Amino acid sequence: MSLGLQDEASAVAEVNGAERIPLLSRRFFSEKFFPWLTKGGLALLDFGLYSGANFLLGILLARWMAPEQYGAYALVFSIFILVTFLYQALVLEPLSVFSGTTYSKNLRGYLKSNFWLHWGVSVVICVVLGATAVAAKVWWHSPASAMAFAGVTAATPFILIHVLGRRSFYLKLSPGPAAFGSSFYCVLVVAGSFLVYKLGWLSAFSAFLVMGFAALVGGIVMLFQLNAKLEPATAEMHLSETWKKHWGYGKWALGTCIVGWIPTYVYIPLISKFAGLGAAAELRALMNLGGPVLQTYAALSMLFLPYAARVQGESGRHGSTALTRKLTALFVGGAIVYWIVLIPLRRPLFALLYAGKYMDASALLPLFAAETIIWSAALGPAIVLRAMEYPRSLFFANAAASVVAIIFGIPATRYFGLSGVIWSMVVANVLYVAVAFILLGKKLATLKAERGELTVPCPAEEGAF
Repeated sequence: MSLGLQDEASAVAEVNGAERIPLLSRRFFSEKFFPWLTKGGLALLDFGLYSGANFLLGILLARWMAPEQYGAYALVFSIFILVTFLYQALVLEPLSVFSGTTYSKNLRGYLKSNFWLHWGVSVVICVVLGATAVAAKVWWHSPASAMAFAGVTAATPFILIHVLGRRSFYLKLSPGPAAFGSSFYCVLVVAGSFLVYKLGWLSAFSAFLVMGFAALVGGIVMLFQLNAKLEPATAEMHLSETWKKHWGYGKWALGTCIVGWIPTYVYIPLISKFAGLGAAAELRALMNLGGPVLQTYAALSMLFLPYAARVQGESGRHGSTALTRKLTALFVGGAIVYWIVLIPLRRPLFALLYAGKYMDASALLPLFAAETIIWSAALGPAIVLRAMEYPRSLFFANAAASVVAIIFGIPATRYFGLSGVIWSMVVANVLYVAVAFILLGKKLATLKAERGELTVPCPAEEGAF
């Protein structure tokens, strides 16, 4: 009898286990996999629309402009990238972190304060860019560069407010409305660029104005969406308080952005000086093809940063370690797949995209691909370190890469031209990845010692991501 009862109990247990496995599978897909798949897809759509429009604009300008004119555009655009890095350090990155912690219960009040902070930062940026435009005209004797700087000066506040609007939707992991706003930007940039070309008004100046107008329209659309979506403010945020919090976090991120800009974008001004604006156009033509990878990863980084902050707060060291491994594998694997497809097609691709221009530069695409893959390996630890409110570690990692870029890159660019630039970028990013992982390891070890963490289940280990 006892054996019979035991067999019956075993049979019941097997049935219950068999029923539980599909139940857990359904729960995993419905509660974890599909929501992240949907949000990730919308984030990619958002960045695909926004960055795809800028990518297409860069391709069209490369086709329609003479190499020297396109080189002037590339030079000014590299400076604009530095501006966006600084804005990210002072506004966007602290916004992503503090919205999930300190101000999670008062997002409307916090975002309103960030809106005014945006205009204060924009005024300072425009003054600096405007002065640079005057310097390019008077002292550098480069009318093309001067007009390009004038265009970016006028467009910058509106481009940045569009970026702020998009980032605001990611605070609640809701990229859908951001993608809707970016669709307006995409249509207006593409249509506007064709219009100014057909009218004979195409220049770097008009190209930046088109970007600014498109960003303004998209920003207004997102403003209405945010106003309808956000819960009422629980308290009024003062600009001074917001600035103090952002500066406390962003002062290290600010330095990180400056030294992070150097290993990649400093080469456009350098090669412009040593080899002329035509060589700068060739470098920009190569960088255009890496744009989809960089912009896709920027979209995913925006999505993962608030999530990583929550993992760190809830699961500590163990959750952060697991998340770092998964993010690194995702970013490196994606870059490898992208370049495996693209590299064999590089010559027909250059001929198609650039109307036969810059064909000599296509031979350097495999080396440039290696640089991109190496860089992508650092994104996992970079996201986790930012989520841990430890951006100064990335300052040191980027500073190490910047030292290589300056000491090795300047002579390499001067004597070896474009190939020297790409080799310098490879060496700098190898060092950047190594230092980022070393600093993350030290920070995690410090947290373990401070908190005395025990091994506990965490969302990252249970499949939340």
